[in-house]
Amino acid sequence: MFDIRKIQEQVIFGAITAASNDETAATIVYGDHGLSSTEDNATWVKSTMTRLENHFARSAVKQIRMNCQCGYGMDEKLALVKDLMESSSNLEEFANQDKAKAAGLSYTNGELYLQFPFCPCPMLAEVDKLDTDTWCQCTTGYSKVLFEKAFGCEVDVELIKSIKMGDDICLMKIIPRGSIWR
Repeated sequence: MFDIRKIQEQVIFGAITAASNDETAATIVYGDHGLSSTEDNATWVKSTMTRLENHFARSAVKQIRMNCQCGYGMDEKLALVKDLMESSSNLEEFANQDKAKAAGLSYTNGELYLQFPFCPCPMLAEVDKLDTDTWCQCTTGYSKVLFEKAFGCEVDVELIKSIKMGDDICLMKIIPRGSIWR
């Protein structure tokens, strides 16, 4: 069985190291406790994000967290998005299909959105409320990778709402930066 916490520690460590160095990554990921941290997951998530926010500028924090996307279920989601693309000729048709709506996609006022009625992150299962959206930026990284692979162009993703920040849903705007249908 895999340990989601260990996986998250490794992924965050790698993303921070890529932005700085191993020493900084160790300080942020493990704090004063080192590898022997006994913090529960909820406490670890909050304290690690606080240390990250205190060490880097907001833009760097967002990029580090976007680089922490886990990739769970990416192949299945990519297959679904490509299937939806094959049966549509524009974003409105793409998002208005029954399978797209069931997956949380919608199209409103010329923009594509992805929403979840629950928090999909297993690390946040024990977290009642987050103080910032820093942890949630990994889902924007996941969505960016997913839609860039499917659309074949650069995609920006904006986190608009987060259940763990007190909103009723998790909501992201998906912004393609190039031509999707040729």
